[in-house]
Amino acid sequence: MTDVLAALRRAGVTDADGSPLARAMYSTDASLYRVVPQAVVRPRHVDELVATVEVARETATPLTMRGAGTSIAGNAVGPGIVVDTARHLDRVLEVDPEAATATVQPGTVHATLQRAARSHGLRFGPDPSTHTRCTIGGMIGNNACGSRALGYGRTSDNVVGLDVLTAAGDRMRLPVGGARSPGLLADLDALVGEHLATVRTESGRFARQVSGYSLEHLLPEHDRDVARFLVGSEGTLAVVLGATVRLVADAPHRALAVLGYATMFEAADAVPGLLGHPLVACEGLDARIVDVVRAAGRRVPDLPRGAGWLFAEVTGSSRAEAEAAADAVARDADAAGAVDVRVVGGAAEQAALWRIREDGAGLAARSLDRQAQSGWEDAAVPPGRLGGYLRDFDALLREFGLDGVPYGHFGDGCVHVRIDFPLREPGGPGVLRRFVEAAADLTAGHGGSLSGEHGDGRARSELLSRMYSPELVSLFGAVKHLFDPGDLLNPGVLVAPRPVDADLRLAARLHEPRHLLRLVHDRGSVVEAVHRCTGVGKCVADNTGAGGVMCPSYQATREEKDSTRGRARVLQEMVNGGVVRDGWRSPEVHEALDLCLACKGCASDCPTGVDMASYKAEALHQRYRRRLRPRSHYALGQLPRWARLTQPVAPLANRVMGLGAVQRLAKAAAGIDARRSVPPFAPQSLRGWARRGSRVVRPGHGYDVVVWADSFTDSFASSSGRAAVAVLESAGLRVGVVGEPACCGLTWVSTGQLDAARRILRRTVEVLHPYVAAGVPVVGLEPSCLATLRSDAVELLGDPRAAEVAAGVRSLAETLAGVPGWAPPDLTGTEIVVQPHCHHASVVGWAPDAALLERTGARVTRVGGCCGLAGNFGVERGHYEVSVRVFEHDLAPAVRAAGAGTVVLADGFSCRTQLADLAGVPALHLAELLAGGGRPPGSF
Repeated sequence: MTDVLAALRRAGVTDADGSPLARAMYSTDASLYRVVPQAVVRPRHVDELVATVEVARETATPLTMRGAGTSIAGNAVGPGIVVDTARHLDRVLEVDPEAATATVQPGTVHATLQRAARSHGLRFGPDPSTHTRCTIGGMIGNNACGSRALGYGRTSDNVVGLDVLTAAGDRMRLPVGGARSPGLLADLDALVGEHLATVRTESGRFARQVSGYSLEHLLPEHDRDVARFLVGSEGTLAVVLGATVRLVADAPHRALAVLGYATMFEAADAVPGLLGHPLVACEGLDARIVDVVRAAGRRVPDLPRGAGWLFAEVTGSSRAEAEAAADAVARDADAAGAVDVRVVGGAAEQAALWRIREDGAGLAARSLDRQAQSGWEDAAVPPGRLGGYLRDFDALLREFGLDGVPYGHFGDGCVHVRIDFPLREPGGPGVLRRFVEAAADLTAGHGGSLSGEHGDGRARSELLSRMYSPELVSLFGAVKHLFDPGDLLNPGVLVAPRPVDADLRLAARLHEPRHLLRLVHDRGSVVEAVHRCTGVGKCVADNTGAGGVMCPSYQATREEKDSTRGRARVLQEMVNGGVVRDGWRSPEVHEALDLCLACKGCASDCPTGVDMASYKAEALHQRYRRRLRPRSHYALGQLPRWARLTQPVAPLANRVMGLGAVQRLAKAAAGIDARRSVPPFAPQSLRGWARRGSRVVRPGHGYDVVVWADSFTDSFASSSGRAAVAVLESAGLRVGVVGEPACCGLTWVSTGQLDAARRILRRTVEVLHPYVAAGVPVVGLEPSCLATLRSDAVELLGDPRAAEVAAGVRSLAETLAGVPGWAPPDLTGTEIVVQPHCHHASVVGWAPDAALLERTGARVTRVGGCCGLAGNFGVERGHYEVSVRVFEHDLAPAVRAAGAGTVVLADGFSCRTQLADLAGVPALHLAELLAGGGRPPGSF
């Protein structure tokens, strides 16, 4: 490994990393497979990529191109050098609207290309569900298709030219004009010429035949198109340095015919009868996916009756034209036996339906008794055989005692399914092998392809002999030898394949580490919890424009280690013990988790619900168990305690902390960044105010609702508590304030002081439970504290009362929504900018707040992402720069763009502090806005 790294650096490759951290993060993709690389290279320009290939050849080191690392078949992991082009080689070099082409670097993300093309009224046709993060180079490697291949074709149908480099150092710019000169391409022509009959009869039989090499493009009648042939070769023949792709005119309007059927089988039977319509997409969806999306609390638009659906998309030059085309599809489906049909013309509702399709698969993976896996994922058959194939496949699952939730591109005959292979059980890998062998035979028997768009990778390459003749399999080997005689490029894939049951990540001996959290959703297992991450990489996409939260530190740094996926991979290697060897105290674990803001965005935005904030709390707890902690853990991590002790002398404390020398000394002692301000204490605590006003309540005193004085509201933001009481009283409710100290322990949780957090939470549950048990709503005003009671309390306490309290505490908006006849103030004409607190969006749910604000008549701009302070995170020394970059990603631009008089709404104390610190903007809590009666103070 040292020799390879030294050679790379001598060759001028500046970002070559052989650290355990990098090797852990890149040891797997989105598949079942784990192969630890020797080094990871992130080339900064094409010359460094060329140099990397040269070093691989000189040192006989295997080389694997990674793309976005979302490969489900295991074709993005390798034992030598793994190359990540998404980090730096990510630019659209040119868009030529007249030629309708774009030239891109291999790491260009699909969504980036779409944005560049959209300004010219164009689009790149193929659109995989991972379009927010998959790279064009990766799509070329797998011949990716996506939902709209019916209308726009596969990647191979949209590649105009390639700039490639072979392992032998031959650089080719394809297509090559004129006659072939002696050499590689002439030899390729001769080789294919010797097997024309085999290629013509076995290759390219239907659109989704992606398995193996697409030799049909090398036939004379197809102009021996080497560029199109290389698409789908999974990086085994050449390295893509750049590509020119075809763009198409983007349809101005789309409509969906949503067709309901009694079963998925009947939906599949109906597909051939619909293909006469000009469909752009025809997707199949099972009721179980819809059910799991609903169970996750996500909105599902009205669907026609049925247990299986087809989403048939058409386009038009106007909305009326598109809807007319969709009506025609719906009429034919209805006449042919659909249970129910519905046409959807609105763009927002269509987008919501497509989100079910995109996110449902990841959610469905967690809906079975065992976590579903991707070992047999995207087989395809001719559409006319689809119904029979699905019935036979369902019977095969039952024969093996397995379960799976099918969905997919039914118009193309391509079926996706995640299956609950028992990989961690004795004999589990054997079950996988026997099943995929039987599934390969079944698919071949239906005239199908083992892969319909994701490539064969390690999951299916060994099975190609069950689909193709010995002559064609031998021809694949001969082609590989021409391009890569040393078998350096992505070895183990397609030719000389690794066994399908080798290198299985979950079949390794995994170690269950000590843990305090109960991990109630993962059977009490750290191993299961960290393997929630399947690697599909939604966390490395920028989803903030759609209101997403995760992963704020990754958006700031663009480093894999700062993504939810990168962190999960390090934790997976921790329980493996091969690369990350010191358990929770491993330096790799600490480095990966250091910039996690504990925002809990991943708990809701990640399709599989990875909760990295909880894993970080556990890691900190175990790392510092019986050890000296950082100073900030004692100061910031126990802030509610110091605030409670200081409250009686709050005015004096504020004056003293206002002295520059004192403040500098206090920051240094507490591990606080010197550039941070110290927020003042409230002159009077909320509980003190309530005592003076006779609003302190005890259980059983007949109040309609009680306000919980969390530590932040009580000690720092009592004005929002007083405003909440005023709003609730104006709604006709008898309101009390909980008089006893009741801290949620959030700061102890976020710094990993879990023993103390558990003691504090146990006391708080004892305080709040009598109200909840009596049916009295308990209103929480600080989103992070409310979220702690709803999630962390259950994880830390085995007490059933914790779950009852979690269900009984409510946000202000949730409480007001349940008050009959209450109407919010009329704020018509008021402009509001709001970035929901990350815990509010991710755990509590912000929909009630959105509905309430809509009722006010105000014009609301909702901002995604995180403010960047995140409690103690942005205050601690070493985190300031990242905290600022997170703030600048979403919230700061929105605030700067707001007009005069715009109200900035922020329920979180951290969010208000960050806005005051970095933008000088006073922000309001929702309670203060409502209490203002339409005359909100603090606008700017």
